[in-house]
Amino acid sequence: MQDPVITITSPATHPQLGTALKRWRLLHRVKQSHAAELFNVNQSTISRWESGTQAIEPAERARAEALLSARLDAAADHALARLVNESPRPVHLVCDITHRLLASSARRTAEFGAPLSLLLGRSLWRYATPEIAGKEAMLDGIGWRDALAPPSLEFATGTNSSQLVPIAQSRCRWTRLTLSDGTSARLVETL
Repeated sequence: MQDPVITITSPATHPQLGTALKRWRLLHRVKQSHAAELFNVNQSTISRWESGTQAIEPAERARAEALLSARLDAAADHALARLVNESPRPVHLVCDITHRLLASSARRTAEFGAPLSLLLGRSLWRYATPEIAGKEAMLDGIGWRDALAPPSLEFATGTNSSQLVPIAQSRCRWTRLTLSDGTSARLVETL
């Protein structure tokens, strides 16, 4: 079964990583000079990325996404995944940066037109509706990746025509969660 790919050209497909990089640095006590060595750039480039005054080039973006991608490595993170998997509600957990699927409740999995094993670890971004893309595009503007930002956001989802990851008109809540290693995941709930 061929599923149409929804192409949304929005800044949300390439979120600002500067704030997330700064947060990661502070949590791991990494100086800008050391981060510059990791990315093979000048310290001033790291500063400009973090302040949002310079875009991250594609090669460095890929390295930053790999560094900042949410992983379920620690026992506490596995416990969170179990809670999501065992929830009676339609919920799933994704990486806040890459939108890779990390965990899914049975009720959410029943909505998918593909086995969970084919979707785990893959980005669900391609199935986003214009409404979801619009909310994603505003996250950096509201400070979503800042420590003091509101940790949740509710909105209407809109619909898509996907048979693999269908999205029906509903209310949705995104809740940002910090994992053990300082990376961020997003709990996606249908209300």
